[in-house]
Amino acid sequence: MTSKRPSDTSTTVIRQPLLRLLILAVGWLSVALGVVGIFLPLLPTTPFLLLSAACFLRTSPRFYHWLINHPRLGKYVIYYLDGKGLPLKAKIFTLLLMWTTLLSTAFLLVPRTSLQILLPLIGCGVSLYILRQPTLQLPAATNRDDDNEVNR
Repeated sequence: MTSKRPSDTSTTVIRQPLLRLLILAVGWLSVALGVVGIFLPLLPTTPFLLLSAACFLRTSPRFYHWLINHPRLGKYVIYYLDGKGLPLKAKIFTLLLMWTTLLSTAFLLVPRTSLQILLPLIGCGVSLYILRQPTLQLPAATNRDDDNEVNR
């Protein structure tokens, strides 16, 4: 199977300073949440690290390479980029968080009917995409620390 990892020449770095800084900050916040997710069963690791990888890819190739080559965090991103999929917990949490946010935004915060229709439609598209991704079957961990780390 060929890797879907982007090469250094296939992406362009964002040059607008304010936008670049904002996206870089989102990337680091996502790394922090992903790391916290390793230790808290309520918070998934994979979606946050995927967001970090996407942010770093467009803002800092150095941080992107750091993330995908990291001995603990890199495997979450690599599994997805290589087409191996997402762990079941990551899929469930992502869908629950997305739908909670979408529906509360559409029906509690947005008074426009067009957006109340559009947001759930976007949610359906994203849900289909996530559900069509392979579910990563992780090997049984040999100790408690490995089990806690890999199942997110």
